[in-house]
Amino acid sequence: MSNVPAKRWQYIIPIAALMYMLAYMDRINVSMILPYLSGSFHLGSAATGFASGVFFFGYMVLQIPGGYFASRWSAKRVVFILMMLWGLAAMATSLVQNTTQLYIMRFVLGVFEGGVWPAVLVLLASWFPQRERARANALWMACLPVSSIIMTPITGWLLTFASWREVFFIEGLPPIIWGIVWWFALSDRPSQARWISDAERTHIETVLAAEDQVKPESGGFRQALGSGMTWKLIAVYFCWITGFYGFSLWVPSVVKDFQGVTSSATVGWLSAIPFLFALVAMVANSAWSDKRGKRQAHITVPCIIAAISLILGQLIAHTPIVEMIFLVITAMAVYSPYGPFWAIPSSIIRMEIVGAAMGLINALGNLGGFLGPYLVGYVKQLTGSGYAGFFLLAAFLLATTVFVAFLRTDKRAQELEDSMTVAS
Repeated sequence: MSNVPAKRWQYIIPIAALMYMLAYMDRINVSMILPYLSGSFHLGSAATGFASGVFFFGYMVLQIPGGYFASRWSAKRVVFILMMLWGLAAMATSLVQNTTQLYIMRFVLGVFEGGVWPAVLVLLASWFPQRERARANALWMACLPVSSIIMTPITGWLLTFASWREVFFIEGLPPIIWGIVWWFALSDRPSQARWISDAERTHIETVLAAEDQVKPESGGFRQALGSGMTWKLIAVYFCWITGFYGFSLWVPSVVKDFQGVTSSATVGWLSAIPFLFALVAMVANSAWSDKRGKRQAHITVPCIIAAISLILGQLIAHTPIVEMIFLVITAMAVYSPYGPFWAIPSSIIRMEIVGAAMGLINALGNLGGFLGPYLVGYVKQLTGSGYAGFFLLAAFLLATTVFVAFLRTDKRAQELEDSMTVAS
């Protein structure tokens, strides 16, 4: 097994990661820009949270269609089309004249980005067997903290000499350019790729076929969307993502309130620090999960740590250094579950329908992406303090651990692996 060529790691992951870095940049740059845009549109805390979160209502629209067409047609083509459209939508945000138009463009951006996530997960599941999938997912999803590490300072730097309108326009151009690389470099599956060796192609196709053979027979995507397991995964993802985005989209605002921090560039650089540590934790947790062949504990433990850190950060962090320490701990914890969580659906659902199921999980789960930022902003406006909002985020993270306990996916995965061993 160790002698099998692994060019897929150097080829698929970087191209997909850079693509989604650009998507994530266009999604979160609003968290950096809004504190400087509020003067133009007079946004309060609740309106700021709504502007950050309304993206996720649009994000729901193409989740299931994106995953379905990626499974049944082509993940490569689905992502390419959506890259072009979200780049144009991001650039068009520079033209908004009032808060209503801002909300609409954030919604539209969410629509076009929505189908990308399940489509890429389908692509990765076509290239990486189950024993590699948490690591593959994590290395691809590392684009999330890396985007925050790189793009937040870039956005802050751009704001020092460009208007917020110019920044929206400039940061909408890269996905359109990178779409050309995506189109010519990637293939949907090993059988279509010219750059892969025969040994690697045979290995991937043989292992994936064996994995799919021992999964339960498919009753169609309607059965996948209506299964109890799918809805348990939705509950887990919703609670976790509420805490995740409620924290991550408010990081620049927290840093901006640090004593002595005045420039947008400084806010950008300081805001990147927690996500640098999150990157390391995310990859390490996923590698450990693959090594153990377990997923549940690698979701539960980080969520507990994040909840405790959020609470303690509000109670005992009274200086910028201590606040930054708790921001780092929380970022490491909320990012860590990504690889293990998204390795679960493709381990128990057949390939021809897993895209639609992952689309539904991501669509409904990401409603937490609206709820988290809005809750923090609303409670802050209501009480004049952000404490209660972050306490609510901690409660959602703890609720995540309760739903994870009902999954029992580790036991199911072990049974499937045992079946494969017997069959071979």
